[in-house]
Amino acid sequence: MLEHLQSRILRLSRITVLIGMVSLAVPTLFAQGHPNAKDLLQQMTLDEKIAQLAQLPGFPIPEFVQQVGAPEDVIRKYGAGSVLWVSDPKQINRLQHIAVDESRLHIPILFGLDVIHGYHTIFPAPIAMASSWDPELVEAAQTVAAREARAGGIAWTFAPMLDIARDARWGRMVEGAGEDPYLGAAIARAQVLGFQGTQAGSLDHVLACAKHFAGYGAADGGRDYDSSYIPDEQMWNTYLVPFKAAADAGVGSFMSAYMDLNDVPATGNRWLLHDVLLDTWKYKGFVVSDANAVHSLITHGYARDGQDAASKAFSAGLNMDMASGTYLKYLPDEVKQGRISMKQIDDAVLPILEAKIRLGLFEHPFIDESRIPEVLNAPESMELARKAVQRSVVLLHNEQNLLPLDKAKLKSIAVIGPLADGDKDLLGLWGAMTKPGPTVSILQGIRDKVGSSVRVEVAHGPNIHRDIPSFFENVPIVTVKEQPKQTPEESHQAMDDAVALAKRSDLAVLVMGEIALMSGEAASRSSLKLSGGQEDLLEAVVATGKPVVLVLVNGRPLDISWASEHVPAILESWYSGSQAGNGIADVLFGDANPAGHLPVSWPRNSGELPLYYNHTRTQAPEDAPSFTSRYWDALSSPLYPFGYGLSYTTFSFDNLKLNKSEAKVGSPIDVSVDVSNAGSRSGDTVVQLYIHQRAGSASRPVRQLKGFRRLSLQAGAKQTIHFQLGSDELQFWSPAKKGWVVEPEQFDVWVGDSSQAMLHGEFHLTQ
Repeated sequence: MLEHLQSRILRLSRITVLIGMVSLAVPTLFAQGHPNAKDLLQQMTLDEKIAQLAQLPGFPIPEFVQQVGAPEDVIRKYGAGSVLWVSDPKQINRLQHIAVDESRLHIPILFGLDVIHGYHTIFPAPIAMASSWDPELVEAAQTVAAREARAGGIAWTFAPMLDIARDARWGRMVEGAGEDPYLGAAIARAQVLGFQGTQAGSLDHVLACAKHFAGYGAADGGRDYDSSYIPDEQMWNTYLVPFKAAADAGVGSFMSAYMDLNDVPATGNRWLLHDVLLDTWKYKGFVVSDANAVHSLITHGYARDGQDAASKAFSAGLNMDMASGTYLKYLPDEVKQGRISMKQIDDAVLPILEAKIRLGLFEHPFIDESRIPEVLNAPESMELARKAVQRSVVLLHNEQNLLPLDKAKLKSIAVIGPLADGDKDLLGLWGAMTKPGPTVSILQGIRDKVGSSVRVEVAHGPNIHRDIPSFFENVPIVTVKEQPKQTPEESHQAMDDAVALAKRSDLAVLVMGEIALMSGEAASRSSLKLSGGQEDLLEAVVATGKPVVLVLVNGRPLDISWASEHVPAILESWYSGSQAGNGIADVLFGDANPAGHLPVSWPRNSGELPLYYNHTRTQAPEDAPSFTSRYWDALSSPLYPFGYGLSYTTFSFDNLKLNKSEAKVGSPIDVSVDVSNAGSRSGDTVVQLYIHQRAGSASRPVRQLKGFRRLSLQAGAKQTIHFQLGSDELQFWSPAKKGWVVEPEQFDVWVGDSSQAMLHGEFHLTQ
């Protein structure tokens, strides 16, 4: 059924409207020297060109107005490259009419919005989708997101976020694919293809934006916006890998990051934007800053004033200034003074005009509002969203096979916790900022699943909230809010009510984790513990002796060390989106067999961070017989390893074969393994291949993911899976040789269902 839905959605998305344009042979929105764009460029004044390098806020921000005037006046006088933070179709059409009807050259506006994991149909958050290890599913989901967004007038999404995240304290881990560059690259390609499609000119697709370029996920201490210090080896081998995959897939734009990278802000970092992106990768798209980041070069202490900020950002290779007005105010003078040439301006404007032409905005600048309900309410979109939940949740623990639940054996269920009966928090921060449709709460999903035969009651328990409020609560388009603060008496009563409900029920489903404002931008945290009395509530309910299932709703791993020892069943659901309640209920009651696998190493506590599986060996390696821990007061191993995930059935891996025990550099090696479903249920597993280079010009990670496949097997079935190891998989950027190398050395190979796979082989690479 899922394969049929995915095929149908992808097929529908590729019915393109070819607006007098030749489709490209590769999935890219850019052709060198597009004549229409060049002709248009020749007609433009300097001010009109610079207006195309500006992204205007969709509402009058005082600082912007003070800098350059009201956004609408700018559009009338010069036009605009883009407008962001507008999601109302009527407002989009109104502003577009100003640009097309009233500006001199009638150049349409490219409207952008953070469509991260859905526009109306909200899919699971990116870290959840990465947990599916299913690139086809990811592509299908972003195809739906693109179609819905484009129907509403959004032609540019600020996604995918491709930051590698090794520190769960960092709030924006939720927006990415986790800690691994190989998995991250696969998910990056899928998202770009989903958003943009494979053919130019489709009115059902949008321009994608690879963000945040680059190294944002390595911020000191996991503190959002703080500096990153990353050596060249880690940049090339880890942090740049998903971005290169997106560039190769034809991503239409890049977004620079907020933070300092090795003491040079990313928005003014010529090494990143010019040397890597333009010179090395030959990228033909354009680069936009993050919000206000050009002006913030002054705040960083990198630019002395607005003039210097505009000059440094533009000279570094930044095409478009997001919402600060710095380019509009200062770039004209830079040209007039001869510090920036007109050719440089033209080269920066050209890819923006080309993107608008390729997207069909000149022929179809306005929204057909009558079409919106049909697109947003397509039933197959919600079906796919439900399947995405089923395929992305991760079963972390299932003692004595408590799950799946049998509703025939239950008379009453207590659904308990601060996230049990709400809906908006299930969307995550960005999912609640577009045009989300109805959301099924976990309480409602369980009630719908069991019907009237089982009594289902709810107790919220104590409210949870941030100690320091989020500034997003004051942003007009943000609909998620903090839970109200309670008096000690109110909190104590809520706790007592929840425990009393558990005592009079056959089973308790506890729904705990983080409200949406606790995970995302400006949502880093110092501790991963369950906040707001949730740990006390969990322990009190477990103490009743009733069976307990813990369902986590969150955007990062949390400290569940106590729960892992005392709670029989734990299900990681992440922020699951519109169909959260239905999809989670499907898994809880066995109508879907969980097969999500972790895209991150799960720490025991925040003291382990940063934590990642693909570190280098030390003089006291973890696989030494005498090894115990890096710490004297706790284990340093993950609670759950990267790639881990349980099922309601069991899988075995055997008969690992390499077609060569020795091969020359450049000669591919075939690796095969037999995978069997040894249980009584059909189910999925994720077959994972890891390698280790034993010696070379640099120390190599203890293990590196270099192949994976999600596999469905009926009970008792067996299938042989093949992987290929070639130069792409074996190469690395050597800090000793200052370049990419494939070295003749001895290699280990492991295959299994996590980064701790035991099935082992080896081969020798020769010259």
